[in-house]
Amino acid sequence: MRKYLPLLFLVGVLVFPKKGIADSPLTSITLSFAYTDEPIMKDAAKADSVLNKKLIKYLLDENNPIDLKMAVINRLGWDFYGKDNAVIFFDYLKKKKKYESEDDFRIYASGDELLCMAYLKAMDNYFRVDDAIECADLALEKNKKSYTYNIINAIIKAQKIMQKSFCDTYKAANQVREDESLKQDMKNEAKVLIFEYMDLYKDYCRGKY
Repeated sequence: MRKYLPLLFLVGVLVFPKKGIADSPLTSITLSFAYTDEPIMKDAAKADSVLNKKLIKYLLDENNPIDLKMAVINRLGWDFYGKDNAVIFFDYLKKKKKYESEDDFRIYASGDELLCMAYLKAMDNYFRVDDAIECADLALEKNKKSYTYNIINAIIKAQKIMQKSFCDTYKAANQVREDESLKQDMKNEAKVLIFEYMDLYKDYCRGKY
């Protein structure tokens, strides 16, 4: 397991006055709670936070909705010391889809595969999300009008943006919420859960927004 001490977040606990603001988008948003009635979520709950073959097959099935795929990954969660679900996912893909390298994957993968990889990477190591952002951007190129693609992309980017600007952290997600051109392919209950957290950053935009 990777071990690192995120000074930014430890300092945040002491400095930020609002409850919850010392947390982060990836660790605090529990959109999976909106999907607890779905059978696959029971499997995700039993997985002990580790991606298994049944869940991977669900993520790779083109017939399954993308918001529910994101809910599965969200339910697997994060760990302070890091996780390896993205590695497990890619090892399976190399055997199933014959991807020879991650570069090969990024060129030929479907949008859903890329978005799953992006979210898995982000949840595996939420202190270092550059690779996850790259995958999320590649995914978005394949499905620009999906609300789910856009909001997951925004949440991952917000994780990095918060290191510099809480106002911009809010804007990253809010611009997705305000884009009426997007295909609404996520449960309203999940959106509410996302913005219950992201709206905590709105006050930092006073006089700027």
